[in-house]
Amino acid sequence: MIRLTDEQWERIRNHFPEEHIPDGRPGRKPIPTRRVLEAVLWILNTGAQWHMLPQSHPNYKTVHRRFQTWCRDEVLRRVLTDVANELRDRGALDEEECFIDATFVMAKGGGAEVGATKRGKGMKIMAIVDRHGLPLSVSTHAANHHEVRLVQLCFDFYMVEAKLENLIGDRAYDSDPLDEELRKDGIEMIAPHRSNRTKPPTQDRRRLSRYMRRWLVERFFAWIQWQRRILVRWEYHAQNFLGFVMLACLVILFRRF
Repeated sequence: MIRLTDEQWERIRNHFPEEHIPDGRPGRKPIPTRRVLEAVLWILNTGAQWHMLPQSHPNYKTVHRRFQTWCRDEVLRRVLTDVANELRDRGALDEEECFIDATFVMAKGGGAEVGATKRGKGMKIMAIVDRHGLPLSVSTHAANHHEVRLVQLCFDFYMVEAKLENLIGDRAYDSDPLDEELRKDGIEMIAPHRSNRTKPPTQDRRRLSRYMRRWLVERFFAWIQWQRRILVRWEYHAQNFLGFVMLACLVILFRRF
């Protein structure tokens, strides 16, 4: 079970609006946001259904409603961006050398942004991590899209203010048009060539030595998948699943304080 420390809560509490009920209005008193967030973290960690929330937490309908509001209003993205930039200011994030990859997630709840593949219906979690394996960008997409076409979309979810310099991926990112597009933004794409490539090689073998550290992004996916709610997408709305992914990233970043 994940519990927020007082220090962690003070760091992010300004991003979470408290519910306000006018004086004299009948009904229950508003639930403190910290208790709601800890209930969502319990769901993230256990992967349980909403109605299985223990009685020590607020009513599951209240928790689910507040969580959907945070996802719709992009509250969790702002929290993650704020924490990531604070870590960068402390020197804990290093965007000089970054790694990109995607992992497949089965989608059994239906809804939008679900693509059919040979492995079944699902979606992809795309991530860019720094040289320490800490997330700089996370996004979710339908699984039937090729990863090369999703790279630029990842930068729409980029969390730190400084631009990365080197982006390292596997053979799926061997694309000359992608290399040229990223080079215009000052980013050097480093990826080994495919075995069936017919064009002349463009990668410097000395720079390809950085590919040996690509295990950092694989370790990141292992970290977030310790949260059982990430293993299978049960959420009908894609933005709710992305909210869980962002919370899993927040848990990882909190360990660096």
